Parts: sequence; structure tokens; C-alpha cells
Amino acid sequence: MAKVLIATEKPFSKVAVDGIRAVTDAAGYELSLLEKYTDKQQLLDAVADVDALIVRSDKVDAEVLAAAANLKIVVRAGAGYDNIDLAAATSRGVVAMNTPGQNANSVAELVFGLLVFGVRNFYNGTSGTELMGKKLGILAFGNVGRNVARIAKGFGMQVKAYDAFCPAEAIEAAGVEAARSQEELFETCDIVSLHIPATPETKHSIGYDLVGKMGKGGILVNTARKEVIDEAGLARLMEERTDIKYLTDIKPDADAEYAEKFAGRYFATPKKMGAQTAEANVNAGIAAARQIVSYIEDGVTKFQVNK
Repeated sequence: MAKVLIATEKPFSKVAVDGIRAVTDAAGYELSLLEKYTDKQQLLDAVADVDALIVRSDKVDAEVLAAAANLKIVVRAGAGYDNIDLAAATSRGVVAMNTPGQNANSVAELVFGLLVFGVRNFYNGTSGTELMGKKLGILAFGNVGRNVARIAKGFGMQVKAYDAFCPAEAIEAAGVEAARSQEELFETCDIVSLHIPATPETKHSIGYDLVGKMGKGGILVNTARKEVIDEAGLARLMEERTDIKYLTDIKPDADAEYAEKFAGRYFATPKKMGAQTAEANVNAGIAAARQIVSYIEDGVTKFQVNK
């Protein structure tokens, strides 16, 4: 009997856990939970005899993988997977997967929650602006980016996108204008929403030069990853450009400095909120369980992210 562990510092909802259990029970697997753990040793002990692991933002590093002698698959319930050491997983023959698209609408809706809050001056009683007629630039046109475009059209916005890995023809086919470069995206859009992963190429890539290409009143929204922002460069720009706003659901390391210096132009949620909806929680968890069963029973690797 395969043993599946849900290891979550931030637990799934009961509905999500019940849904995961229904999938694993139907497959004849044993399911165990490690929730709200406070020490890494608890995780190391819990993975010792499991065949499969489901995590959220929990770190699955080389030490965790080494402690999991029987582990065959780890699934990150969500799109981003930089919390998993892919090289270490590959070296130990462990398949790593994510669950793309399951929280895409949740993240996309948050983008507009942040935007409405931002353009209305954080509801401080002063006159703000509207989103209708503004040009929204989407950097990366994956599942989240496509949902952002869909919602933006409902607001009456003009939508433009750039994705180094998505052909312009595919972007245009979705009814969105394709930019030729990320530089063009920043130069021509009133608002830019980031949906790029944190990779060696993208880390610290969004800062003084790129954001500085935006016109007066430019707004940067980041619901992707903290690491893609060059915090020092962006801070320098915001000091020089008092018209620029930065809205994010990932607190920068320099959060206190940003909050003090850029009051009224900067907002960060208390914690990462993109996937924090009941629907996304359930969808991602159940998808993770189904992918585990499909892999163990039939060798399906459709969502594998390591090689």
C-alpha cells in the first residue's frame, strides 16, 4: 500500500483534505497529515517512510529528500515550484510536479483586487482613477496571465502581453495584443502585472531600468515571486519617480523601508494571498492527489517539472 503524506505549515482546508482523502482512499493508499509543524525535524521524521508527498509552500530541500528513502513523487499544490530542490529530486529519482492552472483564477482576481485598491488611492477618501481604458501589460501569458487578460477585458481595459516562451500568434489568438519585448511592454502600458517564475534569468530582473520605462502614473503589480524584483533598484526609482506605485502580495525584504518611504504608493499583503481562496485550495489539493495516483498506477508524468 502506497503511503501519501500531506505536509503543510499552512494547512489545506478541511474540504480540500477530505477531497484528497477520497482520491487516495479510492486508490487504496494510506494518507497521513503533518499540519502546522514548527520544526524541520518534524518534517524529516514524517517523510521517512512515505511514497508520495503533497506540499504547498513548504521547503523540500536536499535534506528532506534524503530523509525520504521511499519517496517516488512530490507534488507542489500550486503553480510555482521553487520551494522544491529539483536537482536533488532528480538525483534521487524522485519525480517533482506542480498543479498548473488550479489557482490561476484566484491569483488573477487578486490582481484586480490590488489594482482597484491602488487606483482608488487605497480608499483614503481622495479622488482616484478608473481601470477602464487603461492599457494593462501582462508579463508571461500562462494560465494566470490568460485569466488576467479575461478579467481585464471585462473592465474595459486594453490588454497587451509578452512571454518569451509563448508565440505572438498564440497571444493574438487569445484576443490580446502581443508585445515584441518586455521593454516594449513597460514602455507602452499604464499597468504591468508580473506572472513570471523565479529562474536564474528572471531573478532581480524587474527594477530601475524596466519599470522606469513606464509613463507617468505607472503601476507595477507583482503576484508572482518576490525574487523577480530588484528591490534596491525599484526603491531608487520610486524615490526619483513619485508617480510610480507598487502593489504586491509578496512582502519584499525591504518591506518596512518601502512602507515608510512610499506611503500611499506601496502596498503589500500580510502574506502571499494569490492562492488563498477556498476554491483554489480545494482544486490544487485534489489535483495533486490525482496526479500522484496517476503516476504511481500508470506512470503519467504530464506535470513533471524536473528531469
